[in-house]
Amino acid sequence: MSNFGNKKNNYSFRGFTASFITIGGLLISSLPALAVTDSYENDYRVCAAQLLSVGVTATSASQSCASAIRPRELSSCVAKIHKLTQITPVDALSSCRQSRSPQDLATCVVSISKSYQGSENLATLTSCGRSLLPVTFAECVVGLRREIDLSPVQALNTCISASEGSSGFGAVSTKPLGFNPKPETFALTLNFHE
Repeated sequence: MSNFGNKKNNYSFRGFTASFITIGGLLISSLPALAVTDSYENDYRVCAAQLLSVGVTATSASQSCASAIRPRELSSCVAKIHKLTQITPVDALSSCRQSRSPQDLATCVVSISKSYQGSENLATLTSCGRSLLPVTFAECVVGLRREIDLSPVQALNTCISASEGSSGFGAVSTKPLGFNPKPETFALTLNFHE
């Protein structure tokens, strides 16, 4: 009899424990949502504060941060470009909003701008924004300028053309890996399609 009573109490205790853990878990899971709303861990708040601090209007800041996938990266991009170049926050914001990788865009713009000592800032911003691989693009521009006597515009145009062309660093090969046709196979393929 005592063994039966012991099992009954054991089942009751387990049921109570499970209910307590479930209710406690629900309460605890709702707390961080309340805490995040008013803290600087909120990416939208950080974005808005950072954009306002560099002189972006409240309307532009709110629209830009609200539409950003990664708002903290957006505002960091604008702040870095504004702080380390002569580009205005408004111009930087436009490019940072359009970029798939705002941090890479900022690195590209700052690296090239340092190489030019501030000239051609808007052309640099535009070119870095056009590049699919902004950091590699910046390496191309800076590297060519260090070894070859190119104007800033020539270096930008050369590297952006290479990145958009079929033989450049941004190109993707359509040939399958390991495909190396023999000349006679290639000739047969051409004759077959004629």
